[in-house]
Amino acid sequence: MLVSADRSAGVEESLSVSIVSAIANAEGVDPTAIRPPEYEALYHVCNPDALEALFSYDDDATPGSVQFEFCGYDVTVTSDGSVSVSDPVPE
Repeated sequence: MLVSADRSAGVEESLSVSIVSAIANAEGVDPTAIRPPEYEALYHVCNPDALEALFSYDDDATPGSVQFEFCGYDVTVTSDGSVSVSDPVPE
């Protein structure tokens, strides 16, 4: 399963909200349900402020991405503002 959120169209949604919304979509729940104790907190996995700073919109941004596991999914955030959530690859 792959769920994506595209923030490049001028949407003023924070990366944290985009990530939680994508996880909620994959889980089939409301984004407000993605909270402890049922789900781990995003700030336990990464620093949301650092993500925002790393991927703040800039016309001259160098392409890049960050990938991490959150709530049992692989999350990829790219410099163009897109967020992808997929099932983790079995090891």
